[in-house]
Amino acid sequence: MHEVPVKRIAAIVALTLTAAAPGQPGAPPMDPAVMRLQVTLDRIGFGPGIIDGRSGASLINALKGFQESRGLTVTGQPDRATMQALAGWRGLRPTIAVTLDRDALRGPYTPVISKDYAEQAKLPGMYYKRPLEKLAERFHTTPAVLAELNPGVTNIGPGTTITVPNTFPSSRAYPSDATPAWRATLAALNVEAKVPVAAKIVVDKSDGVLRALDGNGRVIAQYTATIGSSRDPLPLGDWKVLHVSPNPDWKMNPKILKGVSDDKQAQIIPPGPNNPVGVVWIDLSKEHYGIHGTSEPQQIGRAESNGCVRLTNWDAARVALMVKGGTPVLFQA
Repeated sequence: MHEVPVKRIAAIVALTLTAAAPGQPGAPPMDPAVMRLQVTLDRIGFGPGIIDGRSGASLINALKGFQESRGLTVTGQPDRATMQALAGWRGLRPTIAVTLDRDALRGPYTPVISKDYAEQAKLPGMYYKRPLEKLAERFHTTPAVLAELNPGVTNIGPGTTITVPNTFPSSRAYPSDATPAWRATLAALNVEAKVPVAAKIVVDKSDGVLRALDGNGRVIAQYTATIGSSRDPLPLGDWKVLHVSPNPDWKMNPKILKGVSDDKQAQIIPPGPNNPVGVVWIDLSKEHYGIHGTSEPQQIGRAESNGCVRLTNWDAARVALMVKGGTPVLFQA
């Protein structure tokens, strides 16, 4: 994908933007100022969730995290002190026009994904269902928001220019020991390569967030998370990262999943962004628990999990770059 027009490629991949309903019924109009704030916070590691130009719980969380990191009064609002602290990003464009190339739309895709785990296990991969879903995750948003940003655009393909949230990272210099497949995943999700090292991860159930701390206990990043459920509560206590597994498969084990009948057979669900654990699994010293991505980014902070800590794919990937084996993890109420 390029930020400047490229030569049009003859083979056009049909992609209908208007197939997605713009926004939710009764949703407020998209606000460019809010989108600029979301994009800014997203870039500096305080994830606002889905970038859609609308305020909400995830944006409030991101503002609180940023304010705490800068020693400001924590209000969760874009008050004067907060905007002054963000002054260096004032000229950032919230959206940018990109011209799609062949790689931007290249599959593979899995158009139909059954909810049945046994059927999922038969698939070659839990890939995106369509190009529009792939584009939406790359720009940390949803297909519906892309439709709103491009009114009147119907079929697009290589050579077509569309407007997207400006989530391009400052660097894609990913770790040299990362596999080519993992580097490709990080690049496809516009994950920032220049991230601070986390000395500790704190998952706060009451606030619904994951915080990364430096060696002095200062917040250096924060993300809204889906944290456990009434059936599978977060296991409070001190744990540690064992290892990071990029592009993982997932073993569906009915014996440990309370929402699945024990009569079901265990299944190995293949890798892909629509895998139930998303694009990365950060394994923890608490057996069967981890920090991971999701196939439903719009549900983060709204749905429940099987006891684990779930983030958007792009946020989970960024956290994965910040931790290593042995990084302490605190689960607190």
